[in-house]
This record gives sequence, C-alpha cells and structure tokens, in this order.
Amino acid sequence: MEFKELKKLEEAQRILMEKFSEKNFDNEKVLLQNAIGRLLAEDVIAKIDVPAFDRAAVDGFALKAHETFSASPYNPAIFKLKGIIDAGSEIKEIYDGECYEISTGAPIPRGADAVVMIEDCEVEGEIVKVKKPVAKFANISLKGEDIKKGEVVLEKGKLLKPWHIGVLASIGEKEVLVKKRPKIGIFSTGNELINYYEEIKIGKTIDSTRPMIIELLKDLGCEVIDRGIIRDDYNEILNELKILSKNSDMIITIGGTSVGKRDLLPKIIEENFSILFHGLAIKPGKPTSAGIIEDKLIIMLPGYPVAALIGFESLVIPLLYKWTGKEIIEKKKIKAILSRRVPTTPGIRHFLRVKIRKVDDKFLADPIAITGSGLLSSIAKADGIVVIEENCEGLEEGEEVEVEMIR
Repeated sequence: MEFKELKKLEEAQRILMEKFSEKNFDNEKVLLQNAIGRLLAEDVIAKIDVPAFDRAAVDGFALKAHETFSASPYNPAIFKLKGIIDAGSEIKEIYDGECYEISTGAPIPRGADAVVMIEDCEVEGEIVKVKKPVAKFANISLKGEDIKKGEVVLEKGKLLKPWHIGVLASIGEKEVLVKKRPKIGIFSTGNELINYYEEIKIGKTIDSTRPMIIELLKDLGCEVIDRGIIRDDYNEILNELKILSKNSDMIITIGGTSVGKRDLLPKIIEENFSILFHGLAIKPGKPTSAGIIEDKLIIMLPGYPVAALIGFESLVIPLLYKWTGKEIIEKKKIKAILSRRVPTTPGIRHFLRVKIRKVDDKFLADPIAITGSGLLSSIAKADGIVVIEENCEGLEEGEEVEVEMIR
C-alpha cells in the first residue's frame, strides 16, 4: 500500500482534535494516596473547619488581651500561670488574671483571646509578667481561618497536584471522585522482534520502541493495556485490533505502517475500518498514520524509535493532555548557531536532533543525526530539536536556528 498523500502535520492535528478532543470518561472513587495526577469529577466541599478550633500560632502565653493594654517594661501586667497546654491537649479554661503557657498548634483555652510571645514576658515561678500590650486575636489561628465548613475547596475539573492532596487531607477526605484514566491499548508488529528480556538471537531485533511509548503513556497518567508483539499476520493483527477496540479508549500500534509487503496495518484499517490519513509530511516519522476502529482512534506509529517518538509527541500527547486536563507547558527555546550544513527535502518538515555547546558567549548546535530514525541514542544524546519547516531547502553552516530544549 503506497503513501497516497502525505498529510501536513497541522492538518493531521486538526483532524484528530476535531474528532476526538471531547472524550467523556466515567467516574471512580480512589483513595487519597492514589489521587495524584487525577482529574476531579465533582466539587469538593469542606465538611469541617480548618483549623477545627482556635489554636496558637506561636509559642507563648494564652490570656485575655484587654488585661495587657496598659502593660510596659516598667509596669508589667501580672498573670497567674495555670499550667501548660501542648499541641493535642484538651481545651482548658481561664479566668481574669490567669494565663496558660501554650505551644504552637495547641488549642486556645476558653476565655483567652490572644497569645503573647515568650520574649515579651518574664516568668517568676507561677507568676508571668507581660511587658507589652497584645491585641485581641494576636498570634491565634482562628477556627475556619484557612477553610470554612461548607466552602468549595477544589472545583470539578481540577487536576490534582501534591498541594491539593495536602488540602484534601486537611479536611479529612479519605477518598475522592475522579475521572477514570484513559485506557490505551498497544502492541508492536514484526516477525523480527523480540522483547528486551528475551535471549538475543542473530537476525532478531529487540523491541525498544514499545517500552519507551508505554512509559510515556504511564507518565501521562494513562492505564496501559500491553498486548506485546504480534506477528506480521493479517488475521492476527485484525483480531488484536478488534479486542482492543472493545476495552481501550485509544489504540497505538508500533511498526508495520510503511509501504512494504509486511506493512499490513494501513491495509487492514482501510479494508475493515476507516483510515484518516496514511503518512505525515515529517521526517523522522513519515509513516505515522491514523484511523478509526468502531468509534476509537488508532494511531499507527513507525517501528523506529525516534520516528515513533516524534509521531507520539506530535499527535498523541496533545490529545492525552486534553483528555486528562493537563496543560501543555511550552519547552524552553534558545538561539544557536548551526555548526554544519544540513540538507533537507522540500515539502517535508524535519526534526533535527542537536547537541548544544557554548563557545565564548554563543551557543553552537551540532547536528547529531541528519538521517537515521532508528538511532534511539541520538535522542538520548541530544539537548534539543531544531524544527526545519517544509518550505526550507536545508540550513547552512553558521545559520542561526531556534532550538527547542529537551533536557
């Protein structure tokens, strides 16, 4: 099956966003410790006040503020020390002329409305001399000061970060209602492939692309259904696609997307389902394709690691960010001088891996691999990517380029 028309990247992205960006996921309850990175499915309303009681914000002495208003170093206010209140203690009570020594976080005794700091006092046995006035509610965290009972603490649609987990813990939430994770089915095709944990044999190739894509999916908060390596057999591949279409939200295949005799996937999709496009006008990543099985999206990535990574970042990540509520963070970009000429094919967008070094006060970009979409080490060694647009006929040595940093 030949490439009939290479789709421009922006057009391919537009097609996928129009058809698949609005995805509704069911809800599920998860324990708080498992909620990080999940999307809230409902508003969270506080069932308690935080703090749940008036508590000391500093170490000091709890007393009645108005009894200190005339205090000075020469005429201190005198209080009888009733005892010590530590954090976790029961609530005590004071009367006129009395005080309690109190620790940070401890409950304010009934009758007290201020805490005077230790350095503003002098203690002689059971007598505390306060040498400066203290305002009402000074050094006290009031009940409900942080969160009030009945307040909407977190809104539906919030992507839960570590600090949100802390807030939920502070109001006693043990579990939260979240959107289910996207389920992504994945398999590689190729008679030549073996798993990385199998014995290496002459003529066989270790499937390094699938483990890489799986970890990327996990990092994006997806549940992965890994079907392993499937032989280059029309019916076997078709059967796997039918299975995954029933229990996945998206299917990703690796390999078998080009135009060779054993590149069966586009043919299978076109003959049994619906193909959206076969091939992108990018390099590496040209064989990247997409289709629809039932109502599920299938992304067909090339088998070569770098080509698959470019296709994944270009098509899959934008959709998954939309589905999971994540915000795409713009990568850091720098200006650099290209250290040697780079020829390109007109009409194709090239993604050039480069190593950055600094010479004097300028950055130099050294191309790592102009060709070779299977050279996974080129990504591991690269500091950034230079995108060469379709209308550009190569870059010259000494030309200034924009580098999108990847490390």
